[in-house]
Amino acid sequence: MAAPLSAAYRLDGANVSLVVEIIAEVPAVRYWGPRLPDDLDPAELSALAARAEANASPAYEAPLALTPQAGQGFPGRPGLTAHRGGLDWASYALLVDVEQAADRLVFTSRDDAHGLELVHDLQLSGDVLAATTRLTNIGAEALQVDHLAAPVIPLPGFVGQIIGFEGRWSGEFQLRRQDLGMGTWLHENRRGRTSHDAFPGLLATERDANETRGLAFGFHLGWSGNHRLSVETLADGRRSVAMEALFMPGEISLAPGESLTTPAIFATVSDAGLGAVSRHYHAFLRARPEHQRLRAKPRPVHYNSWEAVYFDHDPQVLMALAEKAAAVGVERFVLDDGWFGSRRSDRAGLGDWQVSPDVYPQGLGPLIDKVRALGMEFGLWVEPEMVNPDSDLFRAHPEWVLGTPPAPQIPFRHQLVLDFGRPEVRERMYADVATLLEEYPIAYLKWDMNRDLSQPGGADGRAGATAHVLGLYEVLDRLRASYPAVEIESCASGGGRADFGILARTDRVWTSDSNDALDRLSIQRGFSHFFPAELMGAHVGPTRCHITGRVLSMPLRVATALFGHMGIEADLRALDAEETADLAAGVALHKAHRDLIHTGALHRIDAAEGVNAFAVMAEDGGEALVSYTMLTEQRGYFAEPLRLAGLNPAAEYDLKAVWPPRLKAEWPLKQGGRFRGAALMQAGFQPPRLHPGTALILHLKR
Repeated sequence: MAAPLSAAYRLDGANVSLVVEIIAEVPAVRYWGPRLPDDLDPAELSALAARAEANASPAYEAPLALTPQAGQGFPGRPGLTAHRGGLDWASYALLVDVEQAADRLVFTSRDDAHGLELVHDLQLSGDVLAATTRLTNIGAEALQVDHLAAPVIPLPGFVGQIIGFEGRWSGEFQLRRQDLGMGTWLHENRRGRTSHDAFPGLLATERDANETRGLAFGFHLGWSGNHRLSVETLADGRRSVAMEALFMPGEISLAPGESLTTPAIFATVSDAGLGAVSRHYHAFLRARPEHQRLRAKPRPVHYNSWEAVYFDHDPQVLMALAEKAAAVGVERFVLDDGWFGSRRSDRAGLGDWQVSPDVYPQGLGPLIDKVRALGMEFGLWVEPEMVNPDSDLFRAHPEWVLGTPPAPQIPFRHQLVLDFGRPEVRERMYADVATLLEEYPIAYLKWDMNRDLSQPGGADGRAGATAHVLGLYEVLDRLRASYPAVEIESCASGGGRADFGILARTDRVWTSDSNDALDRLSIQRGFSHFFPAELMGAHVGPTRCHITGRVLSMPLRVATALFGHMGIEADLRALDAEETADLAAGVALHKAHRDLIHTGALHRIDAAEGVNAFAVMAEDGGEALVSYTMLTEQRGYFAEPLRLAGLNPAAEYDLKAVWPPRLKAEWPLKQGGRFRGAALMQAGFQPPRLHPGTALILHLKR
């Protein structure tokens, strides 16, 4: 249909509303926030937002459009920078068409003078908005694209704080809250993956917002490579969020007729605090058709061989570990790095994806047969994007790696990155993985990526970081189409590649290489702002953590791993009888409440300093699990009461401690009791006196 020059369009979820208004012939978000009354006229919003002309300012403000454009005189950062040899840079695309459905708006704008077309696609799924921008070159010559943002979303001026994500290897998903002022908050990543230190997500809030109250916005870019996130506050007070794939110089050039579509920005909002924002994202991911396979059966408890044997593979030892794993309740045995080629250390073998005849003279068949006879699925570690210089593949095809000659390659874990932008590389890696899946009954692939794309130049000398990510997507899509029963984990030295884009093609994120339970609590809490528990790989590690050196009890390690996609990554031969019994009891407890953990609503609790607490509430409100962990020594004789969240105030709940197996602390509630939801949420309960590094899990039944 032909679009009117002035109109407003609206989408509604159960708890959110979006209003897009046509301003100066371009689409711009007028309102994105908690749901508006059904009968509210969007004209009221325009009237309330009207401004007088400011001193020493333009007669009227250039619109903060879905794509702010230089040709409109927008004073902030444009959403598009493109040109033809320095010309056609000041784009001025005006609306020519609107398509509207119950859950979707599509705006088409065209700039015939500068030869480009913009299509903004906004789709509301539940309470999450997924929005993309498509740029098409309708000119007669190539169009160089320097940057293209997903649809830009304004923030109200009273949103004064931002929570960004930072971290490092083995310390991912750490939150940093800061005040917003005039200017730009900018977070860029050039590591070629989402990275450990620059997760592509942010939260924006009123200054007094917390987990349960206040206006809070969430934004996430579903892209697995280089990215740029910005929050800009102009001198006129307008504030907006822009997210985009970050392009390297000359990386994107559109021939006449070619198009470029941005990764989607995923946005949500709630006036009930950060917890509600997370629950919106969790419900969205759980409903995606890509994750239907995860709803078909319970998520199997893992055993991963890495921290038990590392590269020292012995089939007899692995079979013995499989027996011990099955005995404590494991349902999937994953063989990690070291099973192929000359891979006896991290210095050789990557790229040669054939089973090592020296270590497995009969192939993987005997080990897999043993694992399956014990009632477990079999999973396998692979790292197809990487190659060691000491490998048959590299010796045959040194030209297949990314690099920027004559500059030398930066050393990084003794490995280089294969150029997935090359069709022959994609074909070879698909074929190597498919050969394994054809030969063996493999139910699961741990797909790793253990280095950055430090110098992502292709053989033609052009930058190839974006092409690499798109090539990876192509290979994963092809594998999932050919082997739909095989689950795939996204691992990148832990949580270095975690986003909604990779999760459209994978089934789990390895959250961190650190299995230190105390570190994991903060990592998992940060992760939970965007991702639900069933997608979060969480393992019980060794008694002494191999990364931090910290010695932590089995009950604490179990209590931390129990609230994700649970697994074990330790040498089961080294456990004493009590640890083994506690581990088996923990696995059984996880299985007993697995459906609740993997479908329930998460409520992070704003607890006292030194305490990590949260609850998982069943969808029907009938039961809940509460996790309470004392991280540090409490300041006073007694901890502060813990007020719960998410309960039915009028309902009565039977409260019972279900973990640890031996609660040594004296506690009047040790035998449980029956309490009203209102009392538990408004007055809270008095936790026992616990040593640091002690976790308590309560079960509530209505």
